[in-house]
Amino acid sequence: MAILYALVARGSVVLAEFSSTATNASAIARQILDKIPGNDDSNVSYSQDRYIFHVKRTDGLAVLCMADETAGRRIPFAFLEDIHQRFARTYGRAVITAQAYAMNDEFSRVLSQQMEYYTNDPNADRINRLKGEMSQVRNVMIENIDKVLERGDRLELLVDKTANMQGNTFRFRKQARRFSSAGCFDYTTASDYLRCVGLRMPWSYTANMPKVKSNF
Repeated sequence: MAILYALVARGSVVLAEFSSTATNASAIARQILDKIPGNDDSNVSYSQDRYIFHVKRTDGLAVLCMADETAGRRIPFAFLEDIHQRFARTYGRAVITAQAYAMNDEFSRVLSQQMEYYTNDPNADRINRLKGEMSQVRNVMIENIDKVLERGDRLELLVDKTANMQGNTFRFRKQARRFSSAGCFDYTTASDYLRCVGLRMPWSYTANMPKVKSNF
C-alpha cells in the first residue's frame, strides 16, 4: 500500500504538490481537476490501471492523491482530510488569491512527510479507526477514470515500478514479526502452520502431511 502523489489546488490552480516517485500523475491530476463537475463539496475516486485518484473538495479547496489500489479508501481520505486541515490552518484566506505553486516550497515538505506517515505507519489507520471520522468514505464509489476523461484525452499513467518497494518491505517485516510471535516459525505440521497464518485446508488433505521445518 502506498500514497505516491498528492497536490493541493484552488479550482484547477495547483498551489503545492509532491510525488514520491517518477510518474506523470501530475498531468492526469490536472485533467481530473478540470473535469470534475460542479463546485459543491465532494469526495470522489477514479481508477486507472492499478491506481486510484482520490479527491476531496471542501470550500473551493481541492486535495488530491494517487495511491495504489491496495490502499483502499479509508487511509487515502484520512490523508486528504489531514492535508486539507493543515493547509487551511497554515494559509487561511491567502489561499483565495494565491498564484500557482505559491505554497509549494514550504508545503511540499508537509505532503512528503504525511505521505510517508500514512503509507508506512500502522498508527495512521489505527488512529482513524478510533476517531470514527471516516465513515462517510464508505459511500464513495470508485469509478473508472473514463467517467471524467474521454478516451482520446486520457493519458497513459506511467509509474516507476520500484515505488512500492519500501511499503512492501515494511509490510513483510510487520507480518514476519506477527508470525514469529504466534509461534509460526517453530517445528509444526504443514496444516498447523497454515492455520497459524490464517489459512485453512480440508482435513482430508492434511491428515497425513509430513512434518516440516522452517528455514527462517
